[in-house]
Amino acid sequence: MKFLFIVIILIIFQGCSFDNKTGIWTNEQRSTGKSYDVFKEFKKISASNKLFNKIITLDKDLILDLPSPIKNFEWKDVYYKQSNNFQNFKYNDRNQLIFNSKKLTKYEVNDLILFENNNLIICDQKGNIIVFSVNENKIISKFNFYKKKFKKIPKLLNFIIQDDIIYISDNIGYLYAYNYKINKIIWAKDYKIPFRSNLKLSKNKLIASNQNNNLYFFDKNTGAILKLIPTEETTIKNKFVNNLSIGADSLFFLNSYGSLYSLDIDSMRINWFLNLNKSLNLNPGNLFFGNQIVYSNNKIVVSSNTNTYILDANNGSIISEQNLSSIIKPFILDNYVFLITSNHLLVSMNLNNGQIIYSNDINEQVAKFLKIKKKKVDFKNLSFANNDIFIFLSNSFILKFANNGLLKDVVRLPSKINTQPIFVDNSILFLNNKNKLSIVD
Repeated sequence: MKFLFIVIILIIFQGCSFDNKTGIWTNEQRSTGKSYDVFKEFKKISASNKLFNKIITLDKDLILDLPSPIKNFEWKDVYYKQSNNFQNFKYNDRNQLIFNSKKLTKYEVNDLILFENNNLIICDQKGNIIVFSVNENKIISKFNFYKKKFKKIPKLLNFIIQDDIIYISDNIGYLYAYNYKINKIIWAKDYKIPFRSNLKLSKNKLIASNQNNNLYFFDKNTGAILKLIPTEETTIKNKFVNNLSIGADSLFFLNSYGSLYSLDIDSMRINWFLNLNKSLNLNPGNLFFGNQIVYSNNKIVVSSNTNTYILDANNGSIISEQNLSSIIKPFILDNYVFLITSNHLLVSMNLNNGQIIYSNDINEQVAKFLKIKKKKVDFKNLSFANNDIFIFLSNSFILKFANNGLLKDVVRLPSKINTQPIFVDNSILFLNNKNKLSIVD
């Protein structure tokens, strides 16, 4: 009996070991962020695929030649640039909370935020568009387009900003333009079918896609349809959101059927297209999952649930196809691609030929760095700052990796992270778990 009592005590203490107190692992505390594992739904309905799972050490003789950090002042596209790609941002790296606003809304907010002229632009599920002035420390504009009959419908808004005008599409089928400086709707259209993509602006065109995978070119000044291009429709709606990216004079469109299109923006004609859905069941009900398209140097990087592709943006030819999938949006710096795989590997690839330069187990590196037991972390965002890779976790930690793929620091943010973080004026901006703007430098 005494022996049994000792065994029970040991089991209890084993579950309370030191590594459960760091707060860094996935299940140690309630996550305040929204997970970006876009393939979670796929795992439930599909047999597992054998994905890349190797550890590859960087060649000691190879030095990654990367661009110098830049000081950024705006974030007008939810994915930063038309290309959806990031840069090497400057960051003060003091990790101190230098600003905390009042609560901006009591409702759940969009995970993606914008920043223009020292103004933060957010939207919430009630349909409120909120513009907060950092200089004045107050909300300077709050606008809601919707009438009472839509009150009980959660609004999923897509938005982009240019010259004080916010362009918005929603899950009801409305498309409208709002000038927050004069607090006025410029135009509004009801297209009946819910929109389901990020927005892009190019010259006089506003570009969007709806849930039926129809691609639209609109006149940004009036909202009138310039051209409608139907693409393959899926009968089952999944969580994948159609994605748009712009590079040079071309628009790239990835739909929920798994087809990638290149279109000439001026003529609005298709240059080329190909299907990236590797399922043997290519029918309108088949589910496809992918990530945002990233463009750089006439190359496209796109990841599906089974493969990551590097394509020639001019003709759509596949330069490289690797059996790994990126669970959050990758980024490109010069000739290198950086991504996090679905099995939690930090991977760098050569953009020109797809060769894997290095691959390291993130969870294992965290465990070794903190000298604790290996578990799993929950990823929020992948960025690059001060020549280092910044991996934001949903529980408000930052993993700082050197560009050689080795972990160099683990930092806890001084405020709980709720939205995707952005880099502005050498600082990190995000809404915290109380929907207050936090600025960390």
